[in-house]
Amino acid sequence: MKSVATRSRYLLEWLLVRGLQGLAPCVSMSSVRAGGRALGRLAYFVDRSRRQIALENLAHAFPARSVQEREALTRSMFAHFGGLVFELIKFGTYSRQQMLEASDVEGAERVRQAYAQGRGVLFFTGHFGYWEIFALGHSLRSQPVSVLARPLDNPYLHRMLEDLRTSTGNSVIYRQGAVRRMLRDLSAGRGVAVLIDQHLHSADALYVGFFRRPAATTSALAALALRTGAPVIPVFSLPLPNGRYRFIYEHPVDPPHVGTPDAVREFTQRCTDVLEMYVRRYPDLWLWMHRRWRDDNPADAATQLPESVEAETDV
Repeated sequence: MKSVATRSRYLLEWLLVRGLQGLAPCVSMSSVRAGGRALGRLAYFVDRSRRQIALENLAHAFPARSVQEREALTRSMFAHFGGLVFELIKFGTYSRQQMLEASDVEGAERVRQAYAQGRGVLFFTGHFGYWEIFALGHSLRSQPVSVLARPLDNPYLHRMLEDLRTSTGNSVIYRQGAVRRMLRDLSAGRGVAVLIDQHLHSADALYVGFFRRPAATTSALAALALRTGAPVIPVFSLPLPNGRYRFIYEHPVDPPHVGTPDAVREFTQRCTDVLEMYVRRYPDLWLWMHRRWRDDNPADAATQLPESVEAETDV
């Protein structure tokens, strides 16, 4: 049972977001992005604990960069995530036609070819760029997908976010019974979207290399792909000028050869390598303030890691 103070805070948060929704149609997306980024920069100075997590993560990921460069990158990352929240609120007020006009698409033919195989499609990304906005736009250009998600702690905001996530035809899958639901959707030829960059404590987690460090990662994506034969497509969303977006469908990730020892781990590593490639290219668009790497990994995890796709380079 939540305390009165917690319930009151949840309600105030909901009222704030509802107020922003009411104001959003009156403000251009470019202005929303600029204002959100300004608030994100302010959060960089206020939120000391998350700032420190980000700086520590960046020091491990990019040791060749100077302290000043990593601090600038952290400020830019905070600015991006400040803008992301407000842009999602604004995007949710768009008509379907406005959503379509707000984005360019790269690699759409890869999606058509994947669906044509008749096994469903597995899409994956990370907390990178504009993943929520991508999901909304995807269902308008292709087919609705089922999005694997975690419920928000705030029940008012949870209902609001679920309404937004499903507003263009997508559905949301929560953890209880998720595998069965994903299998049903894939067998029906539907798409399923998964984020693969959160630290997991659950039994389906395995350790793969991410920026040359062991990171507990979901095995569900690879296990489902190997079991069903569904193609696996990495997706990413980048900002464009004037409050617009580029949606990218990458080449499908090739599965390991039949009989490959520890095929699930190998496939998970290949998918993680694609995400790492994009994070290296656009490091300010990824959630460095998340504790992606923990100290509770098994002692022999490092000895199990394949080589990452890239060495220490600033791509």
